[in-house]
Amino acid sequence: MAKPSLIALNLAVLIILISFARISDCLKKPESSARKEDIPFIKCQVCQKLASELYSQVQKKKDAQISPKKITEFEVIEIVENVCNLKKEESDWILKIDIVEKGDQLELVDQDVEGHCNSKCKTIERACQEIVGFSDTDIAEYIYARKPQLDSLVNYLCKDLTKACSKRPPPVPKDRVPGEPFIPKPEKEAEMERMMRSMQGKAFKEKTKKKDDWKEKVMKHVTDTGKTLKTHANRVSHRLRKWWRSKTSVASKKKSTGNKAEL
Repeated sequence: MAKPSLIALNLAVLIILISFARISDCLKKPESSARKEDIPFIKCQVCQKLASELYSQVQKKKDAQISPKKITEFEVIEIVENVCNLKKEESDWILKIDIVEKGDQLELVDQDVEGHCNSKCKTIERACQEIVGFSDTDIAEYIYARKPQLDSLVNYLCKDLTKACSKRPPPVPKDRVPGEPFIPKPEKEAEMERMMRSMQGKAFKEKTKKKDDWKEKVMKHVTDTGKTLKTHANRVSHRLRKWWRSKTSVASKKKSTGNKAEL
C-alpha cells in the first residue's frame, strides 16, 4: 500500500508545481524569442559547449551505473535528444550562459548560477538544435560505440559532422542591438523549476515504460499464439498425411487383389 501512496503524493506535488508555474508565467513578461541573426556568431562556441555537455552527462550516467550494469544506447540517445530542449533537465546548462559582445565578436560566458531565460537563452537553444538537427541518432551512436574522449567528440561534432567550427565566425555588425542583461534567477525558483523538469521527465519515462511493457505483452501473446497455431497445423497436417497414406495403401491392395483374380 505504501507504493500507491507515494505515487499519489508525487502526483499531488507535480500538480502543485505546475499550478505554481502557470501562476508565475502569468506574472512574467511575454516570452522572448531567439535572435536567429546572432547564431552564425556563436555557433562554433555553442557546438564546443554542447560536445562538452554531452561528454559530461554521458560520463555522469556511466558513473551512476552499478557494475555489471552499463549505460545503454537508448540512454545516450535520450541525452542527445534532450540536451538542446529547454523543457528537459538535460538542457539546464544553457541557463548558465550569457552572450557578451566583445569587440567585433560575440562570446559565450559561463555563469555560476542559472539566469532568467530571455532571447539569449533562446538563441543558444536554437543554435544547439541547428547543430544536432536530424543527426541525433548518429551522434548517439558515435558516442556509444566509439566512447570518444572530449577532444575527439568536439572534432567529430563541430568539424566532421556539422562544420560548425570549420571557419572563423564573421564580425558582428556595428549597429547590432545589444541583448538583455543576464539576470540571475532566485535559487528557490531555479530549484523548483529543476524539480518540475525532473518530475515531468520521470513521469514521461514511466509512461513510456508502461507503453513498452504493453507492447511487449502484445507481441509475446502474438508470438505464443503463432507457435500454438503452428503446432496445431503440424498435428493436423501429420494426421492428414497419415490418413492419406492409409487410404492409398488400401486402394493399392485392392488393385493388387483385383489383378490377381483376373489372372
